[in-house]
Amino acid sequence: MQFGALRLNAPQRETKVIGLICTGHFISHFYLLVVPPLFPVLRDIYGVGFTELGFAIAAFSIASGFTQIPVGFLVDRYGARQLLIWGLLSESIAISLIGVFPIYGALVTLMIAAGLANSVFHPADYAILNATVDNARIGRVFSFHTFTGYLGDAVAPATVLFLASLLGWRTALFVCGILGIIVAGLMWMNAELLVDATHARHPPGKAEAHEGEPRRRGLALILSLPVLMGLLFFATMSTAGGGIRTFGISALHELYGTSLGAAGLVVSVYLFVSPIGVLAGGYVADRISRHDIVAAASILIMAGCIFSIAAFDPPLLVIGVMLGIAGFFNGFLAPPRDMMVRAMAPPGEIGKVFGFVSSGHAVAGIIGPVMYGWLLDHSDPRNVFWASGVVALFTIVTVLATGRAGRRIGR
Repeated sequence: MQFGALRLNAPQRETKVIGLICTGHFISHFYLLVVPPLFPVLRDIYGVGFTELGFAIAAFSIASGFTQIPVGFLVDRYGARQLLIWGLLSESIAISLIGVFPIYGALVTLMIAAGLANSVFHPADYAILNATVDNARIGRVFSFHTFTGYLGDAVAPATVLFLASLLGWRTALFVCGILGIIVAGLMWMNAELLVDATHARHPPGKAEAHEGEPRRRGLALILSLPVLMGLLFFATMSTAGGGIRTFGISALHELYGTSLGAAGLVVSVYLFVSPIGVLAGGYVADRISRHDIVAAASILIMAGCIFSIAAFDPPLLVIGVMLGIAGFFNGFLAPPRDMMVRAMAPPGEIGKVFGFVSSGHAVAGIIGPVMYGWLLDHSDPRNVFWASGVVALFTIVTVLATGRAGRRIGR
């Protein structure tokens, strides 16, 4: 209901911008999980293990991590729209070519290219939304933006496995790449709508929201304690969720001997429920001030569900229920997280702040895939869930520290 009201009451231009940005964000997350569901097939195609396939995903994250911070500075200085359009187009082409060149070296090279292109989304998206959306709706719009990303995560495994069963894995990846090229074309046709702080004044209420905060700029801002803690928060939370998102299908396939389709269906429960949690979290985020407490409680529930899967070896139906609960609260904490980060960014600096903290996803993408791939190759598959739960618990420390540091700056 809240998002229906937002769509009807917001200015028409604002609604179009939200639609374009969120569609692009959907595609960016869709591409994050379009390759991992094919790992059991690609392991035989390339003649490598899960560790090497995990390295290919890590290569994507390394490329994105090294470029996301400078891209944030470029967004704040030169504008977001051209970087965003070219980034989506380049990533789409890279994904489509993976099936054209079925060689492990080509996979790594194209994943690096896709990672470089993917670095534009968070800095550019948040810069455009922050300059377009009224302050009274920003929490819900941020949550809708995150919702579409999580929805891309959820749709990707089922989509690529379905297409692969019909057309083969190579054609499936090519079709997925074409989808992104079409969306990039739609953005190019509506480029005049995609303005940020370099092209437009802030909506009412934005400048006032930062009155009284220290006016750190540039490196001084992103190296401040609250922003550094935000980076660590993003890194640990993404590492925890990555165990399920990236290797959950393979772990259940190895542990239970189920088909990829059955394992994919169980993990898809986690992926599809997360966006619902995001929408609920966005509704709450506009009405609370202690975002850190809400996020910490969500992480605790999520970790408990993951530990239950690892400890009790339940049947697949129960695993689906546990992953559904974990997925809901994994999504629920995202809007409070984004509101904590936004509070630390002065006007005109949001691109670099979100670019910096979002590079925590890249840090997680470097560490997580290799770690979880090694656990699958050399230990009990249930250790994927043990590791995910432990990292989630550590995340509670980072989110509470982020909230405390942010409140200290506010005072």
